[in-house]
Amino acid sequence: MPNGGVQLFIADCQARLAFDLVANTWNAVVVWSLRHGPRRPGQLRAEIGGISAKVLTETLRRLEFNGLVVRRSYAEAPPRVEYELTDLGRTLLGPIEAFGEWAHAHGEEVMDAQDRWTGRAPVDTSP
Repeated sequence: MPNGGVQLFIADCQARLAFDLVANTWNAVVVWSLRHGPRRPGQLRAEIGGISAKVLTETLRRLEFNGLVVRRSYAEAPPRVEYELTDLGRTLLGPIEAFGEWAHAHGEEVMDAQDRWTGRAPVDTSP
């Protein structure tokens, strides 16, 4: 086994934890949207699009729980809340960008494979 016999993907390992963080549909999107600095929830929803207030709130809480985002409340009228990446959260920007580059380079191939699997596209059998 690589890595000196260490099981890299057992239930409580750190690698699996990292994959779980980016596997959620919205975690990486919200982290990426916070890359330019603090944002209010309304700003995030407008920038991201297609995310409900409830799902955004759940995502921000999950990111805060994992130490990736900090929530700041301001005692103003009306009350104001902003979210910002922590130093730990900023360390995810590189992997998210790399994954986005991979998706851009190979996304069409993946969609073609999905089409072939569902029978919507013919399989190219030419030599």
